[in-house]
Amino acid sequence: MSKKNGTDAFSRRSFLRSAAAFGAATWAGGAMAQDALDEIIKAPRRGVWDDQFDAKASRSATAVVSNNPIFGPDTLLNTQNAVAQYQQIVSAGGWPQVNSPVRLEMGVSDPSVQALRQRLIISGDLPRSAGISNSFDSYVDGAVKRFQARHGLPADGVLGEYSVKAINIAADVRLGQLNTNIVRLQSMSGDLGGRYVMVNIPAAYIEAVENGRVATRHKAVVGRLSRPTHIINSKIYEVILNPYWTAPRSIIEKDIVPLMRKDPEYLKKNAIRLLDGQGNEVAPETIDWNAEKAPNLMFRQDPGKINAMASTKINFHNPNNEYMHDTPSQGLFNKLARFESSGCVRVQNVRDLTTWLLRDTPGWSRQQIEAAIRAGQNSPITLAVEVPVYFKYITAWAATDGIVQFRDDIYEMDGEQELALQTTTGIEQAAGSIERENLPQ
Repeated sequence: MSKKNGTDAFSRRSFLRSAAAFGAATWAGGAMAQDALDEIIKAPRRGVWDDQFDAKASRSATAVVSNNPIFGPDTLLNTQNAVAQYQQIVSAGGWPQVNSPVRLEMGVSDPSVQALRQRLIISGDLPRSAGISNSFDSYVDGAVKRFQARHGLPADGVLGEYSVKAINIAADVRLGQLNTNIVRLQSMSGDLGGRYVMVNIPAAYIEAVENGRVATRHKAVVGRLSRPTHIINSKIYEVILNPYWTAPRSIIEKDIVPLMRKDPEYLKKNAIRLLDGQGNEVAPETIDWNAEKAPNLMFRQDPGKINAMASTKINFHNPNNEYMHDTPSQGLFNKLARFESSGCVRVQNVRDLTTWLLRDTPGWSRQQIEAAIRAGQNSPITLAVEVPVYFKYITAWAATDGIVQFRDDIYEMDGEQELALQTTTGIEQAAGSIERENLPQ
């Protein structure tokens, strides 16, 4: 929280750990958004809707209803419009802080709800017609869900600790975040291609875009602060089914060697073989694992269910030895703070993305892909047509639908302390544990 508002800065890392997955961010509203919620509120004879409002708002706030990509044709213009909107908000004095002695949720009546209503009205999440009162009613509940969803928070309508912290970020800080991202969006204003993949690192999600619409969208796990995923424009050229996993030198040194010191059977348990420069297998028991330097050998994991990349590896041209891949640890996608890899990107429902990528490659229908995975044989597939892929860092934008969205500045690139993800040693250690994450990266 900004010290300009007389409050202490808070841990964005805690913020992310305590929130739920970004399911409905594309629905949540801004000042200019015309959505089902506004239609209900403004409808004639509104009273007939009141009893049904809670269910309708809840369904709308948790369903992804938009297939507009981040880098749509109107994104830059809409984000510039958002800047103008937030400039007006800042010029008018911003929005009030929301501080309450009680947990704000449906049914609560407290004077602090007046500040909450005012805050939501100013940001466009609550229509002015809802008025100012002490009552946390169904209209406030729907507005809170809208706010939460467009900030990548759990759209549960409960203004708990972390939603309060998000709602109390000052308007001038959000304006600065939008301005910072205008520059990033301008670099993407050219022709991206008829088909492309976009990885938005701070949002930890992936879009496969075709003809200006999102064909398939995926949660992702991206690099943590100490081992970030690189920002790059490239092309996907290969999909490997049932891949071998070769450990990068950094993971050998930081993760595998310490694990071998604790458990000499670790490599065997995880189907990892040691290979010398001639491809000959080396027995792990012949290695001094307490030596100062890690052995100069290849650490290669066999294909299989416990493989770090599970069923699939997606290769793109880059100098960082990064790639996208499946994972045996599917529970990672249930987290909001999906910033736990060593730079490579895990993809939820990766077979949907693989099918889309291989659409123009003969002999690789969905059925054939599934059959090859079941067979368990290592199968490198060169794409008939390479697909552009963009790894970008966008923390604030307004896409074709005009909805203003914000994400956390996980790599501390936006220039404001309260937007940056703070380093937490415990999380870094947990993210670096190969044993816990089944050889992540």
